[in-house]
Amino acid sequence: MSDGTERPEKIIPRLGAVQETLLIPLYARAAESAAGRGLLHDPHAVRVAASLDYDFGAAAGTGNAFGANLRTLVLDSWARDFMARSPGGTVVELGAGLTTRFERIDDGRVHWLDVDLPDVIELRGRFFPDTGRRRALAASVTDPVWTEHVRRLPSPYLLIAEAVLAFLPEDEVQRVFELATERLPGSEFAVDTVGHELAAEQNDPKVLGRFSARVRWSTDEPYAPERWHPGVRLRSSVDFGRLPPAVGAALRPEHRDALAAYGTRNPSRMRAYRVNRYGLG
Repeated sequence: MSDGTERPEKIIPRLGAVQETLLIPLYARAAESAAGRGLLHDPHAVRVAASLDYDFGAAAGTGNAFGANLRTLVLDSWARDFMARSPGGTVVELGAGLTTRFERIDDGRVHWLDVDLPDVIELRGRFFPDTGRRRALAASVTDPVWTEHVRRLPSPYLLIAEAVLAFLPEDEVQRVFELATERLPGSEFAVDTVGHELAAEQNDPKVLGRFSARVRWSTDEPYAPERWHPGVRLRSSVDFGRLPPAVGAALRPEHRDALAAYGTRNPSRMRAYRVNRYGLG
């Protein structure tokens, strides 16, 4: 029996194979926020996830939620650090997906550009309209057009590619680094990397389930991009066993215990996934 309240129709996300993986970190943030376990609080992710007509059991089945949220916290911390050092600068999310980082950490001064493929940008527009300091751009991360848009925004720039580059072949990852270094010198670039052994495990159909995208670029050496261009320099690299102090201090005892236990059981896997910050130019 209806209560007479008209409920909005849910949105079916029509996305390409790689783009569909953006629903994994969205689910991770929404589920953690709804559970209230204190790892992060993201009501915007809860709202977006609830508005989608999608079986999030597929995302839950990957088993990557805890790691995805830790990665998000590391990148949030680095973005806050950038904003404190460079008030009024610009953060660029490459392969933005349905990130809600701007909503979580906006300081009222930062400028923001979300870059992704047209199907993702169309979906993002349902939830995150452009504003005076934040806008979206439909473009491939390998297309130099996005760098032209960035150069119209206030410098300096922090570029973030979260859970994006691993799904590209290595020559395209190299192109992204070259574009950013040559066209946006002086920028910082935050990127996550997947080790070879972990990539093989992640590509197991039992892990990815219904997701058809596969890890195509993996490296055990976070400094590998330095070989692609003389302007690339690795400034910092962390794994989940060595989190930035601000992130580690914010974890609850149960989170730290879970990480310690995982590191004891799987020390090589703990080191195989890294979040890295590069200086460009």
